[in-house]
Amino acid sequence: MRIGIIFGGGFEEHPISVKSAQEVAKNLDLDKYEPFYVGITKSGAWMLCDSPDVDWEDGRSRSVVLSPDRSVPGLLVLERGRYATISLDVVLPVLHGKLGEDGVIQGLLELSGIPYVGCDVQSSAVCMDKSLAYIVAGSAGIATPKFWTVTTNEDLDADQLSYPVFVKPARSGSSFGVSKVSGKEELPSALETARQFDSKVLIEEAVLGSEVGCAVLGNDSDLATGEVDRISLSHGFFKIHQEDDPESGSENATFIVPGDIPTELRALVRETAKSIYRALGCRGLARVDMFLTEDGRVVLNEVNTLPGMTSYSRYPRMMAAVGLPLSDVIDRMVALALTGTGR
Repeated sequence: MRIGIIFGGGFEEHPISVKSAQEVAKNLDLDKYEPFYVGITKSGAWMLCDSPDVDWEDGRSRSVVLSPDRSVPGLLVLERGRYATISLDVVLPVLHGKLGEDGVIQGLLELSGIPYVGCDVQSSAVCMDKSLAYIVAGSAGIATPKFWTVTTNEDLDADQLSYPVFVKPARSGSSFGVSKVSGKEELPSALETARQFDSKVLIEEAVLGSEVGCAVLGNDSDLATGEVDRISLSHGFFKIHQEDDPESGSENATFIVPGDIPTELRALVRETAKSIYRALGCRGLARVDMFLTEDGRVVLNEVNTLPGMTSYSRYPRMMAAVGLPLSDVIDRMVALALTGTGR
């Protein structure tokens, strides 16, 4: 099976995407798949490379584009003013954040007619915008934090907020641009930080409780979950991928898998994650992040439709804890892409 693996990208999660692609490459069964690795440079150039190793952008890489023409379903390799075609059976976009999880690459893949792993355009866009995800999930009866949104040049009455609050870009990932604000005097600086990543800023009341997550895999009613994890913080708040050396561990967080919470609460977290997944129209896979309050309520935090697949990422850890190594997860994701309905 010819599988296109797209990674990299031009935004802040570029290095994380490269690490995810490297881990996918290590766990790809070459008896089943013939991989074609397409790396997107930080400047936005698409390159066909032998592998996503550290030298993937060297002179051996060739310029390539994904054909949006369904009569030519695959890659167009550009050389010396001519192009050659490579047909693909399926695409695995190992992209995170902007232009990867927000429906943009999914739209291009819809035009191409090539089956692809993960959520469709609509659910990707909704999940990427945390405020829209809260609105949709809230309408389905799922608990969400109290929140406000602020767009460019829009004013906000700082006195109406109940502190502490978290200020974050509405459409970004990996905790980039997130600040915890304890009082109104800190709000302008936090807004400025968030606006470096997005013109739309989300402000949400802090939820008292534990941060928990659940890996979900499947389509429609047929959903599997990994083990629930819990993030144990020593100080501050959780900032994924912000460390200098994330492979050696987080500076303030420990991932506990399975989460050290009562069995009945782990079951509640799993069922809530499935409800959120369905309410937001997710397909293929997603990692659903939630809060578990002291009184046993589960509150939505966010949904990652293309979660990290690095050696230290939460999604593969949660799946491995129920006996599904990453190689098996890849097989299942591909099968779901090929048998998915509604595309």
